[in-house]
Amino acid sequence: MLEKAKKLQSEMIAWRRDIHMHPELGFEEKRTAALIAKTMGNFGYRLKVGVGKTGLVAELGEGKPVVAIRADMDALPIQEANDVPYKSTIDGVMHACGHDAHVAMALGTAKMLADEDFPGTLRFLFQASEEAEDEEGLSGAPRMVAEGALDGVDYVLAQHVDASVKTGKIEIATEFASAGVDTLYARIIGQGGHGSAPHEVIDPIFISGHVILALHGIVSRQLRPCDSGVISIGSIHGGVADNVIPEEVKLSATIRYFTPEVQEKLHAEIKKALEISRTLGGDSEFKIQIGYPPMHNHPEVVDLVSKVARDLLGEDTVKSPDPEMGAEDFAFFLEKAPGAMFMLGCRVEGDTRRHHDPKFDLDENCLQIGAALMAESALRLLQMQK
Repeated sequence: MLEKAKKLQSEMIAWRRDIHMHPELGFEEKRTAALIAKTMGNFGYRLKVGVGKTGLVAELGEGKPVVAIRADMDALPIQEANDVPYKSTIDGVMHACGHDAHVAMALGTAKMLADEDFPGTLRFLFQASEEAEDEEGLSGAPRMVAEGALDGVDYVLAQHVDASVKTGKIEIATEFASAGVDTLYARIIGQGGHGSAPHEVIDPIFISGHVILALHGIVSRQLRPCDSGVISIGSIHGGVADNVIPEEVKLSATIRYFTPEVQEKLHAEIKKALEISRTLGGDSEFKIQIGYPPMHNHPEVVDLVSKVARDLLGEDTVKSPDPEMGAEDFAFFLEKAPGAMFMLGCRVEGDTRRHHDPKFDLDENCLQIGAALMAESALRLLQMQK
């Protein structure tokens, strides 16, 4: 598969650069989807479009087992700062996380596997909006799940380029591959008035200071030291003038966890922290929006992907990553079928840029590696179920 992928390298680079030049935000990936549909149709795949809004499902083969491969398509609301021939042509939108590469590698994988004789069914899931949620708080993965894209799937695979990992290496977690994430939206309510007479008002800015300290103390003082959790306040808004005490302060925060027990504990302690507002004479309202669940890689699939990487690239290719609290909506797929996501090294030598950076770019040599790893892993999963 690595030799086949090398022959497709220039084609995958062309796909990736085309998509990079024409980025589209979540649930707006119409041009990208049209490119994928035309290309996959030419390879002989059966297509279902408009799955999960702008997503696609493409299949080849018949019967069981069913092995699915996921690639996300969306870009980010970032103005690209690179000076390259394939720079984004859309003002304020950029592929700053590598989803353009994910699509290109999936197309390369699909082309290689179209020539293979395998048992069962190969299903490609081209997913909209991994980075963003719609007006109902749902990203692309749960939208696809709700419309049956994972029905009958025995295994599901995904990869994500990683600019912190050297090209030619992969990282794959044996258990928790990413954290669950929820979002807090809160209002600290007071009674506004003139800044010269603070004794006549209920100052929500003063109250919010105590609430913020309490929120920041939850992980260090309410969780067991061996549990993992994060509460990070990302926005605070209150007031419009230096001499006017406002009626309210709004804040939002991200909540990260690995287990349902920690999630429940964090939610309960957040409620207690906000109740401080009443002790100080004010009030509060809050909502916790449930987001992506934790992502669990299946040990059997991790072992298979790791062996494929060592067979194709060498014994020192694979390592387990350090645990991190990032989130990924591929977790919704892994709730429906065993599978795994691996991180594909794409670091440009000597480069310190990271994902979501206006100057993000990747070593395109990773494309042939990722396509080969995905194709060979999918084949072995299909054959393993004979």
